[in-house]
Amino acid sequence: MSTSAKSIQDTAKEVMQKVIDFVTFKSCTEPEEKPLTPEDIVAVLESRGWEAEIVNAASMEGMVDVDPKGILKCVDGRGSDNKAFGGPKMPGGIYAIAHNRHTTTIEGLKEITKEVIAKGHVPSVHGDHSSDMMGCGFFKLWLTGRFDDMGYPRPEFDADQGAAAVKEAGGVIEMHHGSHAEKVVLINLVENKTLEPIEDDQRFIVDGWAAGKFGLDVPNFLVAAAGTVEMLGGPKKAKIIIA
Repeated sequence: MSTSAKSIQDTAKEVMQKVIDFVTFKSCTEPEEKPLTPEDIVAVLESRGWEAEIVNAASMEGMVDVDPKGILKCVDGRGSDNKAFGGPKMPGGIYAIAHNRHTTTIEGLKEITKEVIAKGHVPSVHGDHSSDMMGCGFFKLWLTGRFDDMGYPRPEFDADQGAAAVKEAGGVIEMHHGSHAEKVVLINLVENKTLEPIEDDQRFIVDGWAAGKFGLDVPNFLVAAAGTVEMLGGPKKAKIIIA
């Protein structure tokens, strides 16, 4: 091997070693991302002016196993024409998934609908008796730009187009009735468990564990849920449910 070739080889080895040393140093010095804790959720909510407490699932009447025949529905506590309440609860139903992922197209919404089915749930979105498909407060906030300052792009479809796409892809449309009278927000962290809406004793039900199942950004998911309640004038009072 010539002196020139040997020099080049030695230089390459030195560069590679520096890369390895840098990667090793970075992995040892950068803090690992810690999972969100119930205490973190309480702290964030309290910083926004909420009352929040951590409660055990055993103390919560009405906790049930998630039913694969139940719809993955909105957190809305009002009555509904669909009584299959045993699915997970997320703001706007499957709109929460699209919103968190910045999915704004009809085709993207259809793919999410199919994904929810593949993961063992019945996808849904909803309207209500007074505003038809614009009766979902979460979707209305998203469509009209109320999440703009949080970095969420608006959907490229309206409420009727979104509902039609979900139905075409195999999902369900439910219609709510009555007025909002929620007294508390229940943030459930117990995996594969949920609570069912009670029309005469309304509460917002947010299955936080479901965000993880769909690979969402969980802190952003929960902040968006809290922001939705705030913008709709709901109760700034929460119970974080743990196992």
